[in-house]
This record gives sequence, C-alpha cells and structure tokens, in this order.
Amino acid sequence: MSARQTKYIFVTGGVMSSLGKGLASASIGALLEARNIGVTFLKLDPYLNVDPGTMNPFQHGEVYVTEDGAETDLDLGHYERFTNAKLGKVNNMTAGRIYDSVLSRERRGDYLGGTVQVIPHVTDAIKEAIGAAAEGADVILVEIGGTVGDIESLPFLEAIRQFRASAGRENCCFIHVAPVLYQSTAGEVKTKPVQHSVKELQSVGLAPDIILCRTDRFLSKAIKAKIALFCNVDEDAVITAKDVESIYEVPLTFAKEHLDEKIAQILNMWTGRPDLRHWERLFNTRRNPDRVIKVGMVGKYVDLTESYKSLNEALYHGGFACASEVRIEYFDSEKLVDTSVLSGLDGILVPHGFGSRGVEGKIRAIQYARENEIPFLGICFGMQLACCEFARNVAGLESANSTEVDPETQHPVIDLLPEQRDIEDKGATMRLGAYPCVLTPGSKSAIAYGATEISERHRHRYEFNPEYRERLESAGLVFSGSSPDGRLAEVVELPNHPFFIASQFHPEFKSKPFDPHPLFEAFVRASSKLNAAKPTTATSGPGAAADEGTR
Repeated sequence: MSARQTKYIFVTGGVMSSLGKGLASASIGALLEARNIGVTFLKLDPYLNVDPGTMNPFQHGEVYVTEDGAETDLDLGHYERFTNAKLGKVNNMTAGRIYDSVLSRERRGDYLGGTVQVIPHVTDAIKEAIGAAAEGADVILVEIGGTVGDIESLPFLEAIRQFRASAGRENCCFIHVAPVLYQSTAGEVKTKPVQHSVKELQSVGLAPDIILCRTDRFLSKAIKAKIALFCNVDEDAVITAKDVESIYEVPLTFAKEHLDEKIAQILNMWTGRPDLRHWERLFNTRRNPDRVIKVGMVGKYVDLTESYKSLNEALYHGGFACASEVRIEYFDSEKLVDTSVLSGLDGILVPHGFGSRGVEGKIRAIQYARENEIPFLGICFGMQLACCEFARNVAGLESANSTEVDPETQHPVIDLLPEQRDIEDKGATMRLGAYPCVLTPGSKSAIAYGATEISERHRHRYEFNPEYRERLESAGLVFSGSSPDGRLAEVVELPNHPFFIASQFHPEFKSKPFDPHPLFEAFVRASSKLNAAKPTTATSGPGAAADEGTR
C-alpha cells in the first residue's frame, strides 16, 4: 500500500475496563502487517499523570520503556511484540502531557491573550499528537484509554470526532470494544451492554464502523444480526472477540472473523491476501510442546502479574523457541522465608523492583538458586541483589547491601552515582532507554547473544559500586558485560554454574514471539535440561492460565 495517504483506526472501549483494547489493537496491527501494510500506534491515556513512571504497579501494571527512554503504558509492549513497529515518546500521550503542553503555551503567551479552553486548545493538542505519531505510516491505530462515559475521556473522544472531519471519512475507521455477556441462569447471550455502550458513544457524536464483542463463545448469526440492527452497523462488522487460551491466538481468531477484510473495505485499501503462516506455526508450537518447564518468579508485585507483563511474555517466547511450555509460579518475596518451596522449580527469575520491601526474600531465592545449581536469571534489581547475595555469602562482606535498601550499610555494593545523588524529581530521571553494552568474548552472555556488542533498554537509578568489583571478581563473580567505557557493570554471571546470569538492563522489552530474546531463550534451554525426563502433561499452551481472559 502507498504511504501517500495515512489511514486512521480509532479503538474505544465501553461498559468496563480491561476489555483488551490494547491486545485488540496489536492484533489488528499484526493482521495489517500480514497484508504488507506499514503500521504504527498511539495510546491516548486520560489520566493526569505525565507518564506512568511514578505510578504504583499495583494500580497501573508494568511500565514499558521504549528505545528513546519513554516510560509508557504496557500496551506499547503488546504493539511492539505483535508487529515490527518501532515506538517511542510520540506513541504514548497522556492527558497530563496534553494539559502540560497547553498550559506551557499559555504561560509563554502563545495564545495571544485568548481564553484557553478544552475546545479548541486541548482538542487541537490531541489532534497534533495524532498527526505526529502517524508520520510516515500507512496506518496508525489510536487506542483511547479508559471507558466511554468517563469524564476524563471526553476531550479525547471529541478530538477524534473532529479528526475524522479533517482527515476524511474514507480515511478513518472507528472500532468499539464492548462485552457481550452470557447469563447462565437464563441460558442466554445478553446484548444490552454493547447496545448501551454504543448509545453512550453516539451521545458524543461518534458512531462505530466495527464492533468487537468480547465474549466467551462464538456469536451466532442471529445475535450478530441483532447487534448490527440496534447499533447501526453492517452484520459483517460485528466481530466475535472470543476469550482464548493464549494472547497469541487473537490475530488468528480475528482473521477467522474476517476483521482485516472489513477494515480494508471501510478504509478503501487495496492489499494482498494476508500471510499468516508464522502465526499458524506459533499456534501449533504452543499447542504441542515437547516438555513443560516450571519457572519461579520471586517478586513483590505477584498479586498483579500485569506488573511483570513483558517478563512473562519473554519467558513464553523462550519456550516457543525450545518447543516448551513455560509455566510461571509466582512467589511473594515478602513472605519467602523457607526456600524449600522452590525445590520443584526448573528455573528461578528475580525481576526488577524498587524499595526495601521483599528484598531479603529475593536474596534468599538467589542464594538457593546459586547453591543448588538451579538456572537463574536476574533482571535489573535482580542483578543488583545477586551482587549483594554473592558479596555477603561468598566474598565475606556480611552486611553488603544497596543504599536504596539500607542507606547506612557498611558495604554499599549498590549505590547511586554522583550525578544521581542530588536529584529530587522521581519522574523520568533514571537511566532510561537504550544504552550500548560490551560483552566479554567467550562468556556465557556473549555465547547466548552470539555477539560482543549489544544495545539494551534500561530503567533504574542505582548502579553497581565499582569499588567492590575487584573484591567480587576475586571471589569468582564474572562481570561479563559493561558500558563501553568500562565504568558501569551491565551483566554478571557465574562460569561454573549451569546458568547464572543477571543483567542491569531489561532484555524483556526487546523480546518477540517470533524473535525470542537470547537471554530468555538461553535461560529456558538451561531450565529444560533439568526437566528433560519429565512428560508433557499440558493440553493448553505456554502461559494459558495467565493469559486466559486478559485480552
């Protein structure tokens, strides 16, 4: 398709949150790419935070970091994993950023003394954000966060209503996601929620072209006809968005419903037939694993697994590469005292985190993995605590700690760099985004990557204290990855352990289902060796329990 005229797809949701607008958008992007159409994305979030960087993971879930260092909504992770889109700061815009931009212009006098109002000033700023994100793409998918009817969402809905008028009706497609519920006591499928949701959308001047019906079953032709009649859409524009075992089935489910064909028709796009062979191969691999691998994730946000969304998916990707099903068991590090509960695991992962809560439980898990030769992968804070554990229990530095956890520690193995010590603002002041790293030739890390020069994304403030490097190296810890100038430690490993690697960066942000990250693939392969004799008992797929109903 020619890039001369960008096409716009706007995705809204109604009735309740967590309907899976992000995964729906990512899956639509995947289907369009399968038709050789270049796509990009924009997530418009109605909350007043400038970005999710300072938000509690229990409230917002994972903070996803892009190459250019933007702290963004976790849906951008879905967008990048499902497609080849390269996203950055322009691809996630919050109400906080919009209002901050408008107020900054007002303070500079850009509005020439005029009264600043939601219409046109805020809506104009939103439309500018859409235009900036769309530059160079054949199609941009714009997801509106929140739920239709929320006060916070109104400026965004008004902005996209106006946008259609300027971009042209033939260049815009509105997709609405709403639930169609099955009432078991009556034995009936109920369409009233989606009808009321569309009515709410129409009250602000928007009418959907396509309705994605979130449901636990395929909808009959009669039910689709009823929804089409009451919601004023074509019957073939009522799409079943059925719950599936794994999120990686969603593109294939949408393809069976001919969603991409309907979008191409509405936007008047001439495309070839979609090539979905790679998605079909992935589906078959997921459904027929050679083995089951149990990985324990020891963290403090385990009550909301969305906090570790990219880590979960990267583990599943590693399993795809090894024809294995990865089952993740979560352990609350605050409650982990008796490490014998970890005995049935094939691998242990200690993830990122902030603050002192649950630290000792993570350190116990790391020690257990090290001493019992269980494959171990540490990410960010997990790498820092791996250094602390080794310093305490191998190098003889009994009180070794991070100054984030104990500011008065006698051995600050992890500490702030001088340039970070006087920073007071918490938002966007960490080491963020992509940084280069040099790996030691012949190290396990270099072998996993198949390279000695790499680039990975970061999100952290504290660093390994170089004053302790020689002491830990002499005790056997290998610093196999460093910044190009050698100042910052990026990767540590134990050479005589089956697999013990920890990284300061976040490799999970670059993992994709068809291109698993090398560290996760190597970790899963190492874990599968412990499990080689175990029979496969699963009939679902990698992460089925975690994925079900989360779209």
